[in-house]
Amino acid sequence: MTNTLDITKREQTINLGAGPSSLPTSVLLEAAQGILDYQGTGMGLTELSHRSKTFQALMDKTEADLRALMSVPDTHAVLFLQGGGTEQFSATALNLLAAHAVHNPDYFATNGNQGPPCDYAVTGSWTAKAVKEAARLGANANVAVDARKVQGAGGKFGSIPPVSEWKLSPVASKPAMLYYCDNETVDGVEYPNPGFPLDQLPEDYRKTVPIVADCSSNILSRPIDVAAHAIVFFGAQKNVGPSGVTVAIVRKDLIVDPDAGVAHGGPRIPTTLVYKNMLDNGSLYNTPSMFAIYASGLVFDDLLRNKGGVAGATERSAQKAALIYGVIEASEGVFLPTVRQASARSRMNVTFRISKPGQNQPDEALEDAFVKRCAEANIVQVKGHRSVGGIRTSLYNAVTIEQTQKLAEVMKTFARDVKEGKL
Repeated sequence: MTNTLDITKREQTINLGAGPSSLPTSVLLEAAQGILDYQGTGMGLTELSHRSKTFQALMDKTEADLRALMSVPDTHAVLFLQGGGTEQFSATALNLLAAHAVHNPDYFATNGNQGPPCDYAVTGSWTAKAVKEAARLGANANVAVDARKVQGAGGKFGSIPPVSEWKLSPVASKPAMLYYCDNETVDGVEYPNPGFPLDQLPEDYRKTVPIVADCSSNILSRPIDVAAHAIVFFGAQKNVGPSGVTVAIVRKDLIVDPDAGVAHGGPRIPTTLVYKNMLDNGSLYNTPSMFAIYASGLVFDDLLRNKGGVAGATERSAQKAALIYGVIEASEGVFLPTVRQASARSRMNVTFRISKPGQNQPDEALEDAFVKRCAEANIVQVKGHRSVGGIRTSLYNAVTIEQTQKLAEVMKTFARDVKEGKL
């Protein structure tokens, strides 16, 4: 057993996993030291009391750095939660329905004991799961758009119809929220730059309906107008840190005591899903995911101090995505993008199938050969999600331009070999 950290193999490996995903080596080295002895305390970070002044100072800095990176206004609380993005399928709906009941105490009685609509823009697998969960919990879920059902979709995700074609609930019905996912990790669909088209929403809708954004897989890769949202949440394990912590940035006037709304048709909410409990206790209602928060904070600090903040990440993301999509475009039909709408192709998760020239259909044998070719070049975790197959290369913030260039070279060589009949 040795006390020396060996990163030789790590330095040779390009991890393009979709989540848990790659993290900066410098961050992990600092985190490793922190696990053994955090800031000279003689105790590892995971051994400290979460009620200690030492950990509170860590929490304060982590929140301050995130606020600086995202320009989070004072009107919004930053909550460090558990349960992953999946738990926020429930928490967002329940907390906003509770807020609606508190702010509109007569709504339930005057609307035939029916709750307010909750609008969902379903553009990929994660929003499909979110709306399903909302309906399961008894919410009056309205699918404003389902991208699988638009003309030419063939039952698959791969485009984002303009807002003018959505069936949003009438403003007079006082919707409890509009929910969307900014980047659909499984399907490789992302709202076109600069992001979700807030300006396309009807003005009265935009000003009155709380808007919820799941940004789990593209947070800190481009700016987002936090002030225009009721909730922006993200699981850490795709573009921020290790799994275990989920950050929810919530407008404070929508954080209520849910029990005050129960008599008016509001839901009862499990204790640890109540945003007010987390706000009142500084995210320390129960023991938080201490290491995940610590490592995420190191990523925030690194992005702020060394990498140009969100602006720097935005520029790098554009370069990386352009490089790989350029190779796909030039492959003469060997690489087939799965997202039909070019402007909605994700910068974070590039999804494609592989075909023999001129056949325009997936060839799983070639896809297996591509995964093997990548592995030979120490490029790993490039298989598509099990539900859709194909290839997925995830270009999160921790993936460098140099690593992306190596992927591009492997892709070019592979496409050439396919066209020459060598595969």
